Formats: sequence, structure tokens, C-alpha cells
Amino acid sequence: MYPTRALCARSVWKGPHIVPLPIVRPKPGEPVKPIKTMARAATILPNFIGLKFQVHNGKVYNDVTITEDMVGHKLGEFSPMLILLYYIRTRKIFTFKQSKNK
Repeated sequence: MYPTRALCARSVWKGPHIVPLPIVRPKPGEPVKPIKTMARAATILPNFIGLKFQVHNGKVYNDVTITEDMVGHKLGEFSPMLILLYYIRTRKIFTFKQSKNK
């Protein structure tokens, strides 16, 4: 099995959607600088493991650290665009008082 077939959900002859990113491996002991990107549709490749990305969600850049489980997925899956708000409607409970005259 070719490695490109395992990484993509689109047609095999096209290969995965790869965006050229400035990936520089830090020397041992140096902190890992995050890579800023707006390419949410870029496929995570095995050589991205251990790197930090800042993925744009439309408003801010969210930090994403790549692990082995993320290989083959898209960068945008780990930077949510929407914060879902749920409003719970409270029901008014009416209590009836007994009248003096029965």
C-alpha cells in the first residue's frame, strides 16, 4: 500500500492536499516555535509529529500540537471555528394558593 493512499480521502491519483509550510526543525534544547498558518485544509503528514501550529479559526490563532493520532486528518479539525452556545429555557412553575372560601 502506498503511503499517500492511507493519508487521503480524495482520489488516489491526486494525493493528499499538501500546503508548502516553512517547517524548520529546532536544534535539541531550543524551544519549538509555532508555525502560523491559515491553511485549515492542509493534511497532517507524519513529518509534522511534534511540531506546533497556530491554526487560524477566522478570528484568532489556536495552538495545535501534532501527535501521531492526528496524521491523515486536516489542520482545521483541531481548531474549532464556532463556539456552540446552548440556551436552556427555564419553565415557570405556577403554584396555586388555596382560597379562603372553599
